Order: sequence, then structure tokens, then C-alpha cells
Amino acid sequence: MDVTEFQQWVNDYYENRGWSELDIFIRIGFLAEETGEVARAIRALEIGRDRPDEVTESYRNNREALVEELGDVLGNVMVIANKYNISLEEIFHSHKEKLSKRYTDE
Repeated sequence: MDVTEFQQWVNDYYENRGWSELDIFIRIGFLAEETGEVARAIRALEIGRDRPDEVTESYRNNREALVEELGDVLGNVMVIANKYNISLEEIFHSHKEKLSKRYTDE
């Protein structure tokens, strides 16, 4: 599945559940929440958990958790992009162009 197909799949999936109709500010809150969960997953991978009430997971399980949380972030980004009719390919190209212009001497 390419990025365009995946973006359309996410769009359809979220629309079928009514999740696309949430207020954009609620969606931004979800994105912030999921970003925090990415940070927590990276912490577990890099330095582990250090609270006695938390189970220490294997590297593999922690990595799987990170993949899942990155997917949640990406899903929320796609919903936001879809709301404003922006393709991920447009985002990719724009970001690449911005960085290329900004750091042309490197």
C-alpha cells in the first residue's frame, strides 16, 4: 500500500466511525496526547521504566508499542490533513523543499 492509498484508507476508516467529524481542536488534543505516548514509548526503549508499579517489557514489546503509538500520531496527522484537503505527498514535498532551501550548504 502506498502513502496515498493509506491516507485514503485512514480517511474512510475514520469517516465510517464518525471520528472525522470531531472538532479540529479536539483532534489537536488527540494528537498532543498521542505525541506524549510516543515520548513514553521512546523512554521505555531508551532508559526503561523505573517505577515499581510498572512492568519492564522486552525490547521487542517496547518497539511494538512505539510502532503502534507512531501509527496513532500518523493517523491523527492524516485526519487533520484530510480535513484541509492536503495529501501526505504534498506535505513530504513541501518539507523536503523547505529543508533543502534552509540547509543548501550542507
